[in-house]
Amino acid sequence: MAVVVIILAILVGLSVLPQMWVKRVIEKHSYEREDIPGSGGEFARHILDEMKLTRVRVEETQLGDHYDPDGKVVRLSPANMHGRSLSAVVIAAHEVGHAMQDASGYGPLAARTKMAKQSQWIQRLAYGVMLAAPVMMIVTKSPALMLVQILAGVVMLGSIVGMHALTLPVEFDASFRRALPVLEAGRFFGKADMKSARQILRAAALTYVAAAAMSLLDIARWIRVLRF
Repeated sequence: MAVVVIILAILVGLSVLPQMWVKRVIEKHSYEREDIPGSGGEFARHILDEMKLTRVRVEETQLGDHYDPDGKVVRLSPANMHGRSLSAVVIAAHEVGHAMQDASGYGPLAARTKMAKQSQWIQRLAYGVMLAAPVMMIVTKSPALMLVQILAGVVMLGSIVGMHALTLPVEFDASFRRALPVLEAGRFFGKADMKSARQILRAAALTYVAAAAMSLLDIARWIRVLRF
């Protein structure tokens, strides 16, 4: 019992602490600056044009900053689309990094995109299978069948954790192999700002650590509820 509590506490910590750190880092550098010549959206457009990715659009979204490989669109939140802050520009550079991955045929991005499309229906199916497990045991009086159903549900939810695990190298590649060299080569910021930019790029990538931990926590909750 104590071991289970400790594991749950670790998973909660892994899901909450990165989110808190990411939020703090981004908010710290989200104030408007007159020395930044353009907004995050304008910066994204500039870099895309420099990279000859003129067909990739830049749009505002309410669904969080992301790159859509199917629509070939960099989507930025209102604050980052219109803001002239270090966070806005660096996050825009990170999302452009994904567009650069897509243009170069970066395999892990394609694999993540495919898995992301499947994750929603896999999660719903897993929930359905695990919810039905106790009912099926009552109907069939077969604990073995219940065990098989629960294991199937755990495997399906585990595949979502796998998707988040695959996401981490994709995010770090976008931040440090794509966006960072662009920022350094263009000399957009001074040394002090580049140190902060690296922090923001790291924060942008680590958002998925929390997502992976939440998926693991979800599995742990199901196992605890079903007492498996």
